[in-house]
Amino acid sequence: MLSQTAEYALRAVVALAAKPDTPFTTKRLAEETQVPSPYLSKVLQALARADLVKSQRGLHGGFVLARAAGEVTLLDVINAVDPIRAIESCPLNLKQHGANLCPLHSRINATILMMRDVFKSSTIEEILQEDSTSKPLCESGPS
Repeated sequence: MLSQTAEYALRAVVALAAKPDTPFTTKRLAEETQVPSPYLSKVLQALARADLVKSQRGLHGGFVLARAAGEVTLLDVINAVDPIRAIESCPLNLKQHGANLCPLHSRINATILMMRDVFKSSTIEEILQEDSTSKPLCESGPS
């Protein structure tokens, strides 16, 4: 249910959060996250507009998180690039349904709302600290 853009944005933010004192060029971040560089550039622009990342110019420049990883939720990142939207009226535009969703769309909407709540209650820091044998982006190249 997440768009590819949202997935790419999450990968980028997780990579930046994993090394908070290290500015990443777009090229290096693209390699680390396995996201095409031109696409990543647009994602980073959206994240910067949402004040989630900031860029530093100069010889040792690049992108870094604008806030601590514990202050950034997954929903913050997702909403910066492709907001999760609840179903507020019949997606088929059936006049007899209006805002009164049918059982199918009602269940889809309930799932969307649950997913949004999980993303809202999960921080990037929690993702990095979660005890797991698989770490985010663990097969990325050397630093």
